[in-house]
Amino acid sequence: MKFKRANRGELGINMTPLIDVVFLLLIFFMVTTTFSHETRLLVNLPEANAEAAESDPEQVEILVARDGSFSINGRALVNSRIETLVQGLKLESGGDYNLPILLIADAQATHQSVVTAMDGIGQSGFIRLNIATQRLQESEQLEQPESTLTD
Repeated sequence: MKFKRANRGELGINMTPLIDVVFLLLIFFMVTTTFSHETRLLVNLPEANAEAAESDPEQVEILVARDGSFSINGRALVNSRIETLVQGLKLESGGDYNLPILLIADAQATHQSVVTAMDGIGQSGFIRLNIATQRLQESEQLEQPESTLTD
């Protein structure tokens, strides 16, 4: 007795349900993911030609020297590492992160040193940062053309 064989087609996997599941997983992870919010420092830059502001007695002063070393309220730190700066800020502020920070950098200090100090201030949790500037001396003002100082 001879049985008729069924003609079998090409075997394959139906990809449509798999694609649907992948898209559902993608939507699920997009909706449930929380993105990290990096803290940003609000920087109040004083005008270079403004009158000198009275200093706040309740503030922390960070001095960035020409060689990149840091001092907090007149006390030099043992090294220029950011961890040392963060620890010094915590000790000097006594845990009060609402104190204003005054960043005083030497004009010849490297940009990296100033950015490291600002990063340390941000990592410590302080939100009030002022950057000190110095008024131009009269002799320096006479040497510069006035057309460069326009608003």
